[in-house]
Amino acid sequence: MGKIGKEFEELVKIISRLRQPDGCPWDHDQTSQSLIPFLIEETYELIESIDEKNWETVKEELGDVLLHIVFQASIADDNKQFKLEEVLKTVNEKLVKRHPHVFNIDQVVINNNLNKEWELSKHKEKGRESRLEGVPKDLPSIIKAQRLQQKASLAGFDWDKIELVWEKIHEEILELKEAEQQNNKDHIEEEIGDVLFSIVNLSRFLEISADNALRRTNRKFINRFKKVEKGIEGKGKVMEEATLEEMDIIWNQSKEKNNI
Repeated sequence: MGKIGKEFEELVKIISRLRQPDGCPWDHDQTSQSLIPFLIEETYELIESIDEKNWETVKEELGDVLLHIVFQASIADDNKQFKLEEVLKTVNEKLVKRHPHVFNIDQVVINNNLNKEWELSKHKEKGRESRLEGVPKDLPSIIKAQRLQQKASLAGFDWDKIELVWEKIHEEILELKEAEQQNNKDHIEEEIGDVLFSIVNLSRFLEISADNALRRTNRKFINRFKKVEKGIEGKGKVMEEATLEEMDIIWNQSKEKNNI
């Protein structure tokens, strides 16, 4: 057993020990459902660390996510549902099966679009009725939109050139303007959704993650806004006392100086 195997086995033993009746009461009382909020939190902390390129923190957060995976498997084992080795065996077999172009040298890959092959393989393997199945219901909306579009595209439902994507965006924006003029909140909400969906589709067409792009913009906004706050404080004021013109000057200075 190599170093990775030894450390992984040690993690499994530690979690098992913590979940014993004479172990940690908190760990012992957890269920698959009760751990979900913590798993989500750890996942987002990992994403944040990756975005910040803080590799020391990425290492730590990967460990926290791995802990939850082993924790969930430990609970399932206790409940006689499945064992951790079954999880590992399943994913290993799945990866080999879905990559015949890598693991089966006798098989000739006729279709060079590997993403299409992957999706078609999953569709048949799972016995799904729709090509859109398999996207988690609780995914953040922007990520879910892009995954739905990807799945539809791999089934052949897609524009054949980017100009048509731009036309759709302009069309949806005009419809949003019309809805706003009608002052119909429900219709406005629907059209905003259509505009956002179209922008996500453009991101997909350009092979850019819309979620990554928006997170990047959020970070940029936070950085610039904090500089505005400091600039206003430097004038001996609080934000509520400053004019929009004063804040806008500092905003643009920050934008030009740092290009962030």
